[in-house]
Amino acid sequence: MLPALIIFAITYVLLLSFQKFRPYIAIAAAVVFAIIAKFSLPEVFYAIDWNVLMMIAGTMGTVYLFIQSKMPDRLSDFIIEKVPNVKWAIVCLALFTGIVSAFVDNVATVLMIAPVALDIAKKLKISPVPIIISIAVSSNLQGAATLVGDTTSIMLAGELEMNFLDFFWYAGRPGLFWVVQVGALASACILLFLFRKETAPISVSTKTEVKDFFPTVLLVGTIVLLIIASFIPAELKPAETNGYICVALMFIGIFRELILKKNRGIFKEVFKEIDFYTLGLLAGLFVVIAGIEELGVIKAISEFFVKIGGGNPFVIYTLIVWASVLLSAFIDNIPYVAAMLPVVASIAPQIGCEPHLLAFGLLVGATLGGNLTPIGASANITGIGILRNAGYEVKNRDFFRIGIPFTLCAVLAGYILVWALWC
Repeated sequence: MLPALIIFAITYVLLLSFQKFRPYIAIAAAVVFAIIAKFSLPEVFYAIDWNVLMMIAGTMGTVYLFIQSKMPDRLSDFIIEKVPNVKWAIVCLALFTGIVSAFVDNVATVLMIAPVALDIAKKLKISPVPIIISIAVSSNLQGAATLVGDTTSIMLAGELEMNFLDFFWYAGRPGLFWVVQVGALASACILLFLFRKETAPISVSTKTEVKDFFPTVLLVGTIVLLIIASFIPAELKPAETNGYICVALMFIGIFRELILKKNRGIFKEVFKEIDFYTLGLLAGLFVVIAGIEELGVIKAISEFFVKIGGGNPFVIYTLIVWASVLLSAFIDNIPYVAAMLPVVASIAPQIGCEPHLLAFGLLVGATLGGNLTPIGASANITGIGILRNAGYEVKNRDFFRIGIPFTLCAVLAGYILVWALWC
C-alpha cells in the first residue's frame, strides 16, 4: 500500500506542477496503477466513469450550438443591464450557477454557463479567468444541496433512506439544502471581498439579436431531462443515462443543422469544440482513483483518522469534516464517500450520536473539498479546460486565490451549522 500512496502523491505533485502535460501524466499514472492493481482491460474500461465523459462531450457540443445562436451574448446583455458594476456581475453569475447546480450535474452546469461568463468578460474587456473559477467552485458548493445535485448526495440518500424532500426538511429540522445555502451566502461574501476593487460601472449599448432559439431549447431540454432522470431508480436505468441524454441532444442539434441549414461542416465544427484534453485527464484520473481504492489506500486513510478520534463525538465529527476537505482536494470524492459512509454509520452508535450527524458532516467536507485545488473536482477541470480553449492559461495561484478562501468559508459555515442542528 505504501508504494501506491507514494506514486499517488508524486502523480498529484506532477499534475499541479506541469499543467500543460496533465492528460499525459494522468494517463501514464493510470497505466502504472492498472499494472500495480493487476487490472484486466475490462476492469480498466469500467474504472472510467463514461457517464461523466459522455456528459462533458455531449454538453460541449450542444453548448457550441448555443454559442453560435448568440443566446449567451443576449444573456450577458441582460446581466450587465441589471447589475451596477463588475464585482456584482461576477457574484451574481456565481450565485446563479449555484442555483442551477443544485438541480443539475456540476460539470453540465459549468459547461452551460461558461459561455455567458466568457461573453461578459469580452464585453467588459476583463479576464474571464476569475469569473470561470468562481462559477466552477460555486457549482461544486451546491452539489450537496439536493438529492439530484451530485452523485455523493445520491449515495448519502441511499445510506440514510432519504427522499428528495428530506434534503429540505429532515426529522423536524432544516435539511442539508439550507446548510448549503448558508455556506453559499458566506462564500458570496468572500467573492465580494476578493473582487472589491472591481467597481467599474458597466453598461451595454446595443442588445444582441438571437439568431436561433433551438439550441437554447436543446440546452433547457438537457437540464429538464437530467432532472427527470434523477428520479428514476438506479436499478431501472443504465448507469450512463445522463451521458446518453447529453450526447443524444447534441446529435439532434447536429442533424438539424445538417438537414435544415445544409451545413455539411457541422460535424467537424462541433467535434473540434469538444475538449479531448480534459476528457483524457479525467479518464486517467478515474483509473488512478480506482487503483488506490483497490489497493486499500482510501480505506486505510479513513480508518486512521477514525481511530485517532477516540470516543469523543465532536472530535470525530471535526476529523471527518476537515479530513474529508483535505482528502477530497486530491482524490475523487465519489469513491471516498462510498468508502466512508459505512464507516460513519458504524461509528455513530459506538459514540452515542445519530448517524446523520456524521454523514452530513462527511458530505459537507467531501463535496466542498474539491474546491481547494484545480484538479480536485471535475467541474474545476472542466472550467480550466474551457479557459484554455479560449486562449487563457490558468496558473495554480489564480485558482488558489479564489478556491481556498471560498472553500474554507463555506465549509466552516456548514461545519458549524450541521453540528448546531444535529449534535
